[in-house]
Amino acid sequence: MSVKQTISNNGKIMRLSVTGRFDYKITKEFRDAYKKAAIHKGVTYYINLNDTSYIDSSALGILLLLREGAKYNGGRVIIEQPGEQVNNVLKMANFEKLFTINQTRSKPDLVIVRTKG
Repeated sequence: MSVKQTISNNGKIMRLSVTGRFDYKITKEFRDAYKKAAIHKGVTYYINLNDTSYIDSSALGILLLLREGAKYNGGRVIIEQPGEQVNNVLKMANFEKLFTINQTRSKPDLVIVRTKG
């Protein structure tokens, strides 16, 4: 399990990828990663769940906190590529009403230049 972050050169786009289990054990790592872009207004967060095998309620909670913070600062959160099991959990939690969920990877216009993770 790990969180990989990529930030655009202007800090307005952050891509976070979670590998393995997205559960209470990595919520702090996930929060620490997304807070690096929190200093900017209007950040779009792309959360890639392509390699996420499991998601629990603490991970759903951290996604809701991220959404709240992003919305407050004029940003948004887009969930990308959830696998079938993760997508089923997101649907059961009615996340499609709160988030944009793309089954494919988005291609933001800005070039990504910094990566960590």
